Amino acid sequence: MPQRRLLRYLLLAALGLIAGVAALAFAVSIEPQVSAPVVALFSPGLKFAEMVAPETHKSLAWTFSWFLRIAIAANAVFYFAIFALLAYFAERRRSN
Repeated sequence: MPQRRLLRYLLLAALGLIAGVAALAFAVSIEPQVSAPVVALFSPGLKFAEMVAPETHKSLAWTFSWFLRIAIAANAVFYFAIFALLAYFAERRRSN
């Protein structure tokens, strides 16, 4: 049973990562046309990365790579939580 639960968490983490990257790509493409709360609804990692990204005097590539890492990780955690919550409710409903 624990192996099945681990597999489920790994699957949810992979789905969260894929959804997080896709949401970031979508949010970046629509950011100029829509308001900030709408962008934060799809990609909270984008707004989180804007606040947290290190502002050192390093190269542009270094700063941008940290920005992307923070945004993708935050989005992956956000979508993992959503998928885990949906899986929990689906299993709970199935058991009843």
